[in-house]
Amino acid sequence: MNVSLLFVATACGLSALMAFAWLLQRKTGQSGWIDATWSFAIGAAGAFLSLAPIDGEGPGARQYIVAAFAVAGAARLGLHIVARSINAGEDPRYHELALEWGADFPRRLFGFLQIQAACAFLLSLAVFLAARNPIAFPALTDFAGVAILVAAIAGEAWSDATLARFRATQGPGKSVCRSGPWAWSRHPNYFFQWLSWVGFAVIAMNGTGAWPQGWLALLAPAFMYWLLAHVSGVPPLEKYMLASRGAAFRAYQAQVNVFFPGPQKRA
Repeated sequence: MNVSLLFVATACGLSALMAFAWLLQRKTGQSGWIDATWSFAIGAAGAFLSLAPIDGEGPGARQYIVAAFAVAGAARLGLHIVARSINAGEDPRYHELALEWGADFPRRLFGFLQIQAACAFLLSLAVFLAARNPIAFPALTDFAGVAILVAAIAGEAWSDATLARFRATQGPGKSVCRSGPWAWSRHPNYFFQWLSWVGFAVIAMNGTGAWPQGWLALLAPAFMYWLLAHVSGVPPLEKYMLASRGAAFRAYQAQVNVFFPGPQKRA
């Protein structure tokens, strides 16, 4: 398989998976399945781009390691979203879109999910660039990238578990989780998700000049930061939290960093 055919097959597969996510949402009325499918799709695309033979050449150690982290991170997040979505109501972000789009919601949602498929393709290219780095294995960038990926996956799991425990013990109300990583960032799960793409970008780097395209993998963390911090992550979620938690969340905003972890500010 040549690289062009590999990319076309990946793009078509991602498009089909997000069409399947649209069908799930229409059948169940729960948009949480969209985010779960998107996560699984990125993991599958990353593994495929890492391991598929190109011009008859099979995968090596770096390809297997990169593919394993792509699948592990995507599966952990996807399964967490599935567990959270079972018997849950509509995701507030998609509920806002349904109100905004009205009767045109099904058609516009399908197009919106195809845009998500294109975004997933862009991100999976960073996994491809990391896996196909021709520098001798193992390189210092491999060790650094793997360390970042381990920290990212563990940190995201820690953030999700801490919030789940808080919700289980506090129940519905006006309180805000401030324990564990939530004392350092208002969105630590988003931060660690972003950090995983930094890990792939580091593995893709090659200081010898033999893989200049590897530096393009830096577009993945840049794009993910923009997406999470300014588009579909922080803004709609904070709008919802302000509406549901009121003064408690405003106080939280005044004291805790929005994205990158750091010490709390004085009230």
